[in-house]
Amino acid sequence: MTELRNVEADLSRFRARVLVASLAVLLGFGLLAGRLVYLQVYRHDDLSEQAESNRTAVVPIVPNRGLILDRNGVVLATNYSAYTLEITPSKAGNLEETIAALEKVVDIQPRDKRRFKRLREESKNFESLPIRTRLTDEEVARFAAQRFRFPGVDIKARLFRSYPYGELGSHVVGYIGRINRAEKEMIEDSDDEGNYRGTDYIGKLGVEQAFEQQLHGTTGVEQVETSAGGRAVRKLATNPATPGHTVMLSLDIKLQKLVEDMFGERRGALVALDPKTGDVLAFVSKPTFDPNLFVDGIDTESWEALNESIDKPLLNRALRGTYPPGSTYKPFMALAALQTESRSPTALVNDPGFYMFGGRRFGSPENERGGIMDMNRAIVESSNVYFYSLANDMGVDKIHDFMKPLGFGQITGIDINGEVRGILPSQEWKRNYFKKPEQKKWFAGETISLGIGQGYNSFTMLQLAQATAVLANNGVKHKPRLVIGTQDSVTRVMHPLPLAPAEDLGYKPENVALVRKALVGVTQGGTSTRVFAGAGYISGGKTGTAQAVTMAAKGKYNSARMEEHQRDHAVYMAMAPADDPKIALAVIVENAGWGAGAAAPIARRVFDYMLTGLYPSEEDLAAVQKGQAGAPIGKQRRAADMAAQFTPVNGVAGAADAGKTQATAAPVASPAVAPAVPRRTR
Repeated sequence: MTELRNVEADLSRFRARVLVASLAVLLGFGLLAGRLVYLQVYRHDDLSEQAESNRTAVVPIVPNRGLILDRNGVVLATNYSAYTLEITPSKAGNLEETIAALEKVVDIQPRDKRRFKRLREESKNFESLPIRTRLTDEEVARFAAQRFRFPGVDIKARLFRSYPYGELGSHVVGYIGRINRAEKEMIEDSDDEGNYRGTDYIGKLGVEQAFEQQLHGTTGVEQVETSAGGRAVRKLATNPATPGHTVMLSLDIKLQKLVEDMFGERRGALVALDPKTGDVLAFVSKPTFDPNLFVDGIDTESWEALNESIDKPLLNRALRGTYPPGSTYKPFMALAALQTESRSPTALVNDPGFYMFGGRRFGSPENERGGIMDMNRAIVESSNVYFYSLANDMGVDKIHDFMKPLGFGQITGIDINGEVRGILPSQEWKRNYFKKPEQKKWFAGETISLGIGQGYNSFTMLQLAQATAVLANNGVKHKPRLVIGTQDSVTRVMHPLPLAPAEDLGYKPENVALVRKALVGVTQGGTSTRVFAGAGYISGGKTGTAQAVTMAAKGKYNSARMEEHQRDHAVYMAMAPADDPKIALAVIVENAGWGAGAAAPIARRVFDYMLTGLYPSEEDLAAVQKGQAGAPIGKQRRAADMAAQFTPVNGVAGAADAGKTQATAAPVASPAVAPAVPRRTR
């Protein structure tokens, strides 16, 4: 018997299934439509921006750093381009394996690896870091052919800083180095964060540091289309970078070279100023260093050689070295006596060759003539006794109050960083400086040494040069400056920087004239007569000898029995021409003895260069370097003829020449230690 199917039931079940399936299909399409609406309407802007960012990249354009020129347009700091091999650690996988493989393609030295390791420690993981700089064309080609093997590794064209004259003027020009963590945090907290995108280097010293804002320029941006692998396909838009401004210094770099050559291997400092403006004509600290060593990151061996040297080549002695001024302090003591009416110029003091105070004998140079001294003769013959008694009459606080406006023991405000104050002693200073109660009291015997520039006195050559410039400028003080103008990188217009307001210290003209007349006497019949014999001008100056170490009260100075670093320093301050000074300077040659034997000959040749256009002969230059010179020997050369010998020394002459064509502006016209027992201070 055949069973009949229930057609109606089957049909009902089928319809139900179709309905469920239809609803499922409709629900699926509804969800798709809803998602489509959500993505296309509600998230359109966001997703469109993401898609565009995947397709394009915004790359910072690092600006060309500005040039640094001397007052005559000689390029002291410039740029050149070169290829670097760089690794982005976050994209490179196993770094050790990557570097090992790269070594088979390009030359990577152990120092390159050490520098890369140090940079990784200072940087974020996603930054591109150089493993090799200054690749040759052959190395670039070799890597390009195998680039696919090295994800996260790329070749980039970078600008490198170059200092064409190497060590010359390095303490003034300074150098740039890679931005460290502290500097990066400082930039991130400032308004310049955006302007330093893509920038790896910053000024570290000298003008490079002090004028970083002007030299850096303005960072640009470039929008590029990229492939799925992140490679640039084409440029879409560009907002170009603005190069940094050119900075022009007041330095005459040829004079700077002459002075550095005259120091030779000796240590010391010289600062030469234009007394009418405060412009720095020469700013020498010896020994120097090569700033090119720091551009790529200095290697360990070079850093240890510089940092551990007993000669301290990284110390800017002109700015940060402090020394007793010795007898170069005596003209200012005389001016203090006249201005405060502590002693008349005709008052007489007997100089028997020693000064007794409190049962203690204060000596004089063994070759001092002695006798009856008025103020003029006391300066010319450098009488210690005269100035011992003057200091005792004035007292420490009166000396302090007069010397402070002159700039002794004060920050001059020169336009580079790192200046130190030194010590201009007073009773208040001693109370604040020493910790033990018994050390805080000022004793009358401590005042005596101050009169001859010893004791607690400790000043920089910049301060002594500024005070000399004030004397040369009849009591009008200018703030020293190294930068006299900046050239706009776009318009090529040179903008002179305005002079800071001058300060008239209110000295009586007759008092200044008396002291300056005595300084002329020093060069015409005093301690530096032999050095200035035959000069085509009249100058004024004062020799000095500054103690490097203290001596026992009854000790006798014997340089032959002392270590070289313990011998006296030779000091000289001077101005020329005497009737209307155009240059004032202070110079110290460390551990060189008498000021007239080592320091004054350097000043003589600076004046010859500046005032008569004469350059020392080879034999004379050698004699000055040995501290065996007086007046110039041999036939002096014309300074103008020495230009051919003034060439770049670091092998980047082309870069320097290119910089000269880039900078076409004409030169801008210049609009605590225990008190020492004194010995001899000539």
